[in-house]
Amino acid sequence: MAEIINGTLWIPALNGTLIPKDDCALNVCSLDYAQIEYVPTYGGNLAYLIVFAVLLVAQCGLVWKYRTWGFWVGMFCGLLLEVLGYAGRVTLNGNPFNFDQFVLYLVCLTIGPAFLTASIYLCLGRLVIVFGEGISRFSPKFYTITFMTCDFLSLLLQAVGGALAATQDDTNPSDTGVNIMIAGLAFQVVSLTIFIALSLEFAWRARKARESDLNFEFFNLRKRTMFRLLPYAIAIATITIYIRCVFRVAELQDGFGGELANNEGMFMAFEGPMIIIAVVVLTICHPGIAFGSASAWKAANWTWKKGNKSESGSNHIRMESRETAPPSVLESEDELSKHRV
Repeated sequence: MAEIINGTLWIPALNGTLIPKDDCALNVCSLDYAQIEYVPTYGGNLAYLIVFAVLLVAQCGLVWKYRTWGFWVGMFCGLLLEVLGYAGRVTLNGNPFNFDQFVLYLVCLTIGPAFLTASIYLCLGRLVIVFGEGISRFSPKFYTITFMTCDFLSLLLQAVGGALAATQDDTNPSDTGVNIMIAGLAFQVVSLTIFIALSLEFAWRARKARESDLNFEFFNLRKRTMFRLLPYAIAIATITIYIRCVFRVAELQDGFGGELANNEGMFMAFEGPMIIIAVVVLTICHPGIAFGSASAWKAANWTWKKGNKSESGSNHIRMESRETAPPSVLESEDELSKHRV
């Protein structure tokens, strides 16, 4: 039977004696007193750590070439947190009683995907500009600001909940931190649901729109194979992160001591792989690769002014298009008129 002596929690060791919980280790105390009631697999968590580290390096290389800084910030922060989180789980393999490593893994892996969704939200605004603001229900500014705000609120709730869970002690346990984390994850699920719905609605509008209704400046960009794949990559990434968030809400529903929270098989299937799939598709079909150049990515950004891009940016894209693609219908008609004269 555990006892509190002078503010310190003492628990029974396997040999029957009482020892401070901080002195517990494998083969000394029962896993019933550990932060999680299983020993995290070393190989699996290390493999995830390595994969995320490789993806982090790849994203750094891509931003250096394509200068997609806004997209990169979210990906960098999210991937760094994934690496740190799995480093915490690898450490827990040696000592599942280590509270500091438990908090490292819990907080980092909980809030990491919120940064990844921020990068996804940035892409939608640029897609709206490339296809044409006239066919969109909302402006690219609205999409970006609205969902980035939702992402920030979700991140804030998850971080505050994780901080409260980290500061509570064994002598005064509380579910407040867990409940706030669940609220943050649930809010992320709701915002992702709305994002998916609005993205599908815009995709339907773009598919039904006539070519004359689309943004002429990006005519040739829309013909690029990699650009055509970008919406599918964003869709896959969004859905996999969505699945992961739904799982984490269910996982924490009964607290850290719940059955699902202590099922490593479910965690290893619905946490790491879902985020890995999301990041892999956003790396293979990176926005810089999809847009083809740093200048095209920059030209598709919205500004706080009425116009979305400067005249110089528009001219640059048009000049680049004329050099790399067949003439448009209007240009062909102009050439025929000249020959007739």
